[in-house]
Amino acid sequence: MTHSSSTQVIPLVTNVPQHIAIIMDGNGRWATRRYLPRVAGHAKGVEAVRGIVEACSARGVKFLTLFAFSSENWRRPPDEVSVLMRLFMTALDREVAKMHANGIRLKVVGDLSRFEVRMQDMIAAAEARTAANTGLTLTICANYGGRWDILQAMKKLVAARPGCTEFSEEDLAQHLSMAYAPEPDLFIRTGGEERISNFLLWQLAYTELYFTDTWWPDFDGVALDAAIASYNQRERRFGRTSEQLVEPRKVS
Repeated sequence: MTHSSSTQVIPLVTNVPQHIAIIMDGNGRWATRRYLPRVAGHAKGVEAVRGIVEACSARGVKFLTLFAFSSENWRRPPDEVSVLMRLFMTALDREVAKMHANGIRLKVVGDLSRFEVRMQDMIAAAEARTAANTGLTLTICANYGGRWDILQAMKKLVAARPGCTEFSEEDLAQHLSMAYAPEPDLFIRTGGEERISNFLLWQLAYTELYFTDTWWPDFDGVALDAAIASYNQRERRFGRTSEQLVEPRKVS
């Protein structure tokens, strides 16, 4: 299913964001502040993921998208990249059964070809196992970049329609890596930085942005509620005037 673009159709606005996207920043600084190796922060960050997945499920969020590893993160020290890969595989091995039992559907998007074959196989198996689940859809963006996403979608579109020179937003959108999900209602970045860092460039066109100084390992259900409370103070106009917003938000 391809969802409508917020530049083409005005989305339904609900008190609980239906789709939350998060850049999980601050793991290394959390560890450094505690005189621990950076990898300890990444390990603690995995625990935070578990807590936020549970919190989003409990609050009725339908889609949660987490930026786990960007296409630019390969520039990090090789030892740190290696640890991140091992943590990802360990989390897949340990958590998929729990997610499946709780009705969570797992998707992993990005250029997965750079990962070792064993990891690619684990991802494929996890997605297949949870494909029919109808609860929260958890998307992990791994070796993902927003520009890569738009470019790969364009390549697929041109290949599907050779010789065609006229395309619409809808034509391109169906080839984006997250065509199965609505555009995020709320974007959260932890760790004090205030940029989107090549994350979901197409999809964030009308998303509400929320930045917090809280490092990712410390981001919990209380912090999530603060982000949602901020979201509920926003006036989501999608190009309209305030006077046109005659219908209240739908409570959900």
